[in-house]
Amino acid sequence: MPIPEDVTGDEIDKDVRQELLSLPKTLAEDVAKNLVMVARLIDEDSEGAYGYSKVALRLASRVAAVREAAGFAAYATQRYSEALAEFRAARRMNGGVELWPVMADCERGLGRPEKALDMAGAPEVNKLDKAGQVEMRLVAAGARRDLGQLDAAIVTLQSPELAASSVQPWTARLRYAYADALLAAGREGEAREWFAKALEADRDGSTDASDRLAEMDGVDFVDALVEDETGETGKIDGTVVEAVEKADEVEDSAEDKAERDAVDRDED
Repeated sequence: MPIPEDVTGDEIDKDVRQELLSLPKTLAEDVAKNLVMVARLIDEDSEGAYGYSKVALRLASRVAAVREAAGFAAYATQRYSEALAEFRAARRMNGGVELWPVMADCERGLGRPEKALDMAGAPEVNKLDKAGQVEMRLVAAGARRDLGQLDAAIVTLQSPELAASSVQPWTARLRYAYADALLAAGREGEAREWFAKALEADRDGSTDASDRLAEMDGVDFVDALVEDETGETGKIDGTVVEAVEKADEVEDSAEDKAERDAVDRDED
């Protein structure tokens, strides 16, 4: 697969670069470039990322970082069986537990929520850092919902991390999952409160909490066409109907007031 000219391979994480030192220099450079492409495309073009991961895997299947990247690319394209196999291989190679939550989520993707719950109670969870433990909690709650256990899912998400006022990288997603579980259980008032809290913590747009709030409040979003100073018409996405109407009302009111003031001055 083609590699853009601006990709050098130096963009990869230093730990991954260290792993690639076991390869001949030219081969290591080729693998690094493909791994960069996986990282670059995985959110916007998961199939493209998957293609580059297969190239890297063909070149260096005995490198844990390559197996991990291949796992995430397969996971992003919902190839859960393949992803799980790659994650297991990476774990055997590096001995770490960081992949435990996403491995459990692969079990969910394969229709085995009970297995995911077994993994949530395994000793490996105690070895995870805080972010990993929160991720495991999210997976476990999802498995409960897969089994129709909504109340259990809600309880699973209730934790010190959920109640904390400080915002961490996982805060928005945890609050969002809690709000979504509450809504599924018919607790709409509480759900709205937690969607709002999720939006408050969502600094990088990792959730669609704003859309969920708008939906709950009955706000409709439309595409509006506006004309700029050059006379060209451009498109603005996500314009709120009520906001447009309110702006028009304010503008009309201001024009009416200006006309009345002009009449008063003429009479004086």
